[in-house]
Amino acid sequence: MASLTADLGRFVAELSLEAIPEEGRTIAKSGILDCFGVMVAGSREAAVGLVDREMAGSDRTLASLVPSGARRNVEDAALVNGVAAHVLDYDDVTLDGHPSAVLVPAILAQGESCGSSGAAMLSAYIAGYEVWAELLVREPVPLHQKGWHPTCVRGTVAAAAACAKLRRLEARQTATALSIAASMAAGLVANFGSMTKAFQVGRAAQSGLIAARLAEAGLTAAPDALEHPTGFLVAFSPTGKPLDLPFDPAHKQWHIVRQGLNLKRYPICYATHRAIDGTLALMDRHKLKPEDIEHIRVATSETQMLMLRNHRPRTGLEAKFSMEFAMASAIVAGKVGLSEVTDSFVAKPEVQALFPRVSTETSKDAIADSAFAPFDVVEIATADGSRLKGDEIRYAKGSHQRPLSREELWQKFADCLGAGYSEGAKARAFERLTAFERLGGTRDLALSAQ
Repeated sequence: MASLTADLGRFVAELSLEAIPEEGRTIAKSGILDCFGVMVAGSREAAVGLVDREMAGSDRTLASLVPSGARRNVEDAALVNGVAAHVLDYDDVTLDGHPSAVLVPAILAQGESCGSSGAAMLSAYIAGYEVWAELLVREPVPLHQKGWHPTCVRGTVAAAAACAKLRRLEARQTATALSIAASMAAGLVANFGSMTKAFQVGRAAQSGLIAARLAEAGLTAAPDALEHPTGFLVAFSPTGKPLDLPFDPAHKQWHIVRQGLNLKRYPICYATHRAIDGTLALMDRHKLKPEDIEHIRVATSETQMLMLRNHRPRTGLEAKFSMEFAMASAIVAGKVGLSEVTDSFVAKPEVQALFPRVSTETSKDAIADSAFAPFDVVEIATADGSRLKGDEIRYAKGSHQRPLSREELWQKFADCLGAGYSEGAKARAFERLTAFERLGGTRDLALSAQ
């Protein structure tokens, strides 16, 4: 780890789209497409308008908000779009965090201001993803255990890498951008279930863009801020003992191919998704109704439950981080969708009544490079005394291992865009995003109602 900062700077600066495996490019495009749709859906949330109103400034360099096209200071566009990308908790998951919610807003804002092509922005996404992954593999303990929100910690540095790529910074400047970003990284698990969770993700996108801008302008930073004994990796490590691994771009494994992206079927913390799949499967298999349910037990990991801190949620935001709500929604509504994570649905007596009937059994076992248990299991006790145990669920539907079909991805995208756009407008946006590398620039992503 003697020269990790410099090595990553060189890798980002020299990366070409042609060097990236086709599978990696396809995965990246799916993440950009999915995140764009989620941003549109999230833009309607109160937190997005609040942050835009209070934080947006003016600057000679402007970029567009999604989907309105309203013009903002380029850094503030990254911030506001980042809040929109994450506020619903519907954005993709991998690398112990939410890469697209940070990378896509930063890349769209920086790409618009730089006049970047779709191919350049796709390369920047993968550069940011790979930097994020390199930071992750050097820390064997989930940052959640220390109270850090990994998306905001590693995402800030990854966004700096992506923006440095779009600014065409050379290797030394790119390394400086990473070092600057290392001092801007932050985010707390304690703020899960509040507007601030999405705000800190938006700040990661904004901070990465600022770091790249300052590096190009000449702001100096330590050449070893990532790997120094008092640097990024040690400072954020729950044990203070990150792994000392070499980085050789000539022989590197493509993390985006190995890890991929897990696209969400449900707009709720990913720590609940396997359990939701298991509950829905049991309800369908045994033709159960809400009144049949006496108790629900979920076997999962300690760290997953550390994230799911709200045991008696009262609002839609709180419900996104509640295993009790996830189980109640699956049982009462037979689904967990945008219409369920609302204050009115959470407050329903039949939903609230199920919360005390949900319990969890946790273990310390976890998958490598993840805070998740090797599998989740749901068991339902019924009113007639039956005990129904579900399958061990290792991968949620929508995961890299069980990906959404093109039709399922389209259905989610169309649902996110909502009733304000015609089917034709949705279809055109979907097709442009699936061919992202052929776009002339961000102007090709402008949405029209018809």
